[in-house]
Parts: sequence; structure tokens; C-alpha cells
Amino acid sequence: MPALATARPPVRHPLRTRPFRLLFAGRVLSLTGDAVIPAALALAVLEATGSTGALAVVLACAMVPKLVLLPVGGVLADRFDARSIALAMDLLRCASQLLVGLQLLGGSPTLWLIATASAVGGAAGAFAMPTASPLVRGTVAEEVLHRANAAMGIAFSATRVGGPALAGALVLTVGPGWAFVLDAASFAVSAALLAVLRIDRVPVPHRPFLADLREGWREVRSRDWYWTSLVAHSAWNGAAAVLMTLGPAIALDRLGGPGAWVLLLQVGAVGLLAGSLLADWLKPSRPVLTANLALASYALPLLLLAAGAPAWAVVAAYGLAQGGLGFLTPVWDTVVQRAVPEQVLARVVSYDSLLSFAAMPVGYALAPLAADAWGPGVPLVTAAVLVGGCCLATALVPGVRRLR
Repeated sequence: MPALATARPPVRHPLRTRPFRLLFAGRVLSLTGDAVIPAALALAVLEATGSTGALAVVLACAMVPKLVLLPVGGVLADRFDARSIALAMDLLRCASQLLVGLQLLGGSPTLWLIATASAVGGAAGAFAMPTASPLVRGTVAEEVLHRANAAMGIAFSATRVGGPALAGALVLTVGPGWAFVLDAASFAVSAALLAVLRIDRVPVPHRPFLADLREGWREVRSRDWYWTSLVAHSAWNGAAAVLMTLGPAIALDRLGGPGAWVLLLQVGAVGLLAGSLLADWLKPSRPVLTANLALASYALPLLLLAAGAPAWAVVAAYGLAQGGLGFLTPVWDTVVQRAVPEQVLARVVSYDSLLSFAAMPVGYALAPLAADAWGPGVPLVTAAVLVGGCCLATALVPGVRRLR
């Protein structure tokens, strides 16, 4: 008599498991606080100094330590407990944001203190960012990894939709200082949630620091689908910097004023959320190929801006392009977490972030120079060709086409 087949128990959504629920709640809180800060920071610096140059200095103070220390953060997250590192960085960022908030509430903010806090926050971010993938990987089962990353992507996108509105409400009612206090509180609660979180961890033997760095880079280079996609992702970030640099002035001159630019950013945030929701539902058979092709859509708003298209077309194209980014992020995270050995995952992810962030200052610096020399159309079209060409060219890579 044949044996009766046993029904496989249904797979639970990752949010129904306590470890991931704790991680997700902390992530939502810290993302919400961070979404409020850009507007509050700009107003705080201008209030303290009245100088846009001072704001550039503060932003550089946050970016430079992050770029320099990202590979170091990857090594430490692999070598030690990623949860403990993330917890310590949350507490550090809580202290730095609270200090700035109290200074602003006291009515005597100083540029050096805000710049120092930004540098501390940038350094803490360099150590915290590589812990994200190991934490997700350590809190959920393999079969729900994609849904866990989709949930994280949806949370990120949702905070980008609601964050600017919350920032505006805080700044206009109680001032930018309370925005920093809110961010500090979000990091404090996130740290408390991480303190009770327990995750699985693969022990990593201690070796010389440079040897760990080289091993992480070897893991990147050994996968043709990975490093070629990183080139495309870096081109995307550089192109985004070009659009963010030249777009506001074009909106003022040709698209109808500042309201058009605000609408573009808001539609982009909605597109980002829609892309993340789509990633939770759609599981393509060739995930990296599909996601990179979706990312190529960023060429469209760049070309429309260069061609002098009407505001509605540029706004719609930007929403579509941000939808491609929202779709790529959870899909890419899931593929990397499954393909890269857990003991080197943080180092590999840190190189990913480093290459992506490094392209942005290049775009910020070159876009205005090129626009002054040849007009905004030249850098916009160049950025469109680069991002579209690099993303579409990944389809020619055997590893990208084969990866399922």
C-alpha cells in the first residue's frame, strides 16, 4: 500500500516570526527618523550660518567618513557579531542627533558641532550599513528571504513617502530641533529592540585585517553577474546625482517652478513604494537580469529633461524610474544573501555600497561644470547614455542571464 503523502506546512510570512519582527520594527523607526533629517538639517545649517557653502561642508562631513570606513565596517560585521555592532552604532547616532537637537532647541547652534555630529553619523553609518544583510539573513528562513527583503524595501519606500511631510510638520510647528530629537529617539528604540534580538551567526576565523579585505574583494570579482551589475548600479547613482543637481534649476526655468520639482520628488517616492510592493509579489525567473533592465528606465527622465519635455511627462518618467529602483533593491538583496557565503556577506555588501556611493560625488561635481560649459542637455544626455547602456549591457553577461 503506498505511503500517504504528508502535506507541507504553509510558509509563514517573516513578520509572523519574532526575531524578524523585532528587526523590522527597529528598522521602520530609524528609517522614519532619518527621513525627517534632510529638510531639518538644511534649515538648521542655514539658520546657524546663512550659508549654502556651510551646508555643503556639513554634507561632505557625513559623506567622506562613510566612504572611507565602509570596507572597515564590512570586515568588522563579518568578524564580530553584526547585531552588537548595529546596536552600538544606533546608540552612537542617538547621542549625536540628540546633541544637535538640544543645541538647536537651546537657540545657540554652532556649525562645528553640527559638522562633527554629521561626521559621527556618517562614520556610524559606515559600520551599520554592512550589518543589514547579515541581520536579515540571520533572522528568517531561506524560503521567506525574498519576502523579508521585500518588507524591508516597502518600509524604506513608505518612509520616503511620509518622511518629507512629517519633516515639514515638525519644522513649521516646533522647529528643526525636535526633528533631531525624534531621530535620536528612533535610534534609541531601535537599539532597545536589537538588544533583545537573537540571531544565528556563522563564526569567522580571525585573520589579518588586509587579508579579510582582500577575501571580500575576491568574492566580488569571482562572480561576473555581481561586479558587472555593480558597474551598472554605480552608473545609476552617478546619473541620479546629475539629475538631483541640475533638475531643480530646470524645474524653476521650464517646468513651472518649485511646485513641479516637489511633485516630481513626491511621485518618485510613490514610484519607489510601488516598485517595492511589486517585488513582494513578482518573483522573476532571472532576477538580476530583470532588475537591471528595470533600472535602465532611469535614462528616460534624463532624456526628457534634456529634450525640454512637458512637466507631466518628466514627472511620470521619474516615477517609473524610481519604481525600477524600488523593484531592484529587495530582488538584489535576496540574490546576494543567497549566493554569497554568510561569513563574507558583510564585506561583499560593503563593497557594493562603497561603489554606489562613490559615484554620487562625481556626479555632483561634474554636472554643474559640464552644464556651465555646454548647457544642461550635455550632462543629462551623457548620464542617460551611461545608465541606460550599463544597465542594458548586463544582459550580455553570461552569469546575469544564467542566474535563476
